[in-house]
Amino acid sequence: MLQISYIRENKEQVITALAKKYMDAKQIVEEVIQLDENRRSTQVALDNTLAEANKLSSAIGEMMKNGEKAKAEILKLKTAQLKETSKELSEKSDAFAAELLQKMYLLPNLPAEIVPEGKTPEENLNVFQAGEIPVLHENAQPHWELVKKYDIIDFELGVKIAGAGFPVYKGKGAKLQRALISYFLDKNTEAGYQEVQVPHLVNEASGYGTGQLPDKEGQMYHVGIDDLYLIPTAEVPVTNLFRDVILQENELPILYTGYAMFPS
Repeated sequence: MLQISYIRENKEQVITALAKKYMDAKQIVEEVIQLDENRRSTQVALDNTLAEANKLSSAIGEMMKNGEKAKAEILKLKTAQLKETSKELSEKSDAFAAELLQKMYLLPNLPAEIVPEGKTPEENLNVFQAGEIPVLHENAQPHWELVKKYDIIDFELGVKIAGAGFPVYKGKGAKLQRALISYFLDKNTEAGYQEVQVPHLVNEASGYGTGQLPDKEGQMYHVGIDDLYLIPTAEVPVTNLFRDVILQENELPILYTGYAMFPS
């Protein structure tokens, strides 16, 4: 998530950068800045009210010591009023903070400066490419026909036991899946990554931490009784290992690898 200080100090840059994602962020950015100003001014008023209440409390103590009970009672009434005001201001500040957070969730991270504008794959910037893309012959069969021909993936069985999008891997298909997982994990660990096996269910905070929520609300599998969400990839729990953690520059880069075996 973008920091509110960055949005305040780089308002136009944020709007321009998000336009590359074909997002008109001007209104949301304006609302975010206004909500932050409201929250900050309310917090200042709250701090001043609490400071005045504390000052009066000290004065009341001195008056009571000096036998000035009548004057102390007057200040006690004022202190009670200040406490009521501080309660209202605290609730108002919390409401502004909650609304601000929900608005900021709507702003995605900014694309890198080298990312070009465009809507088609042809307009993408090719940063790295390895190997040659094969040119298939005229009668090449698509994968869904090949896996049926060799009986290594059964889509119908998957529909029967779970639903569309959940194939059953059989025989050499299942072995291939297992081999590919091991292959890629081994390649990554050989390259210096640390392997981690993470939960396939995450809590709501983790969903917000990697941006699945609130954007994908209603599209993720949700376990209502425990309020847990099924992850789309291992990236979600692995990234959330560092949620709410401030890393020092000398700790970077951190290289983790893991997998989640779900159909795409």
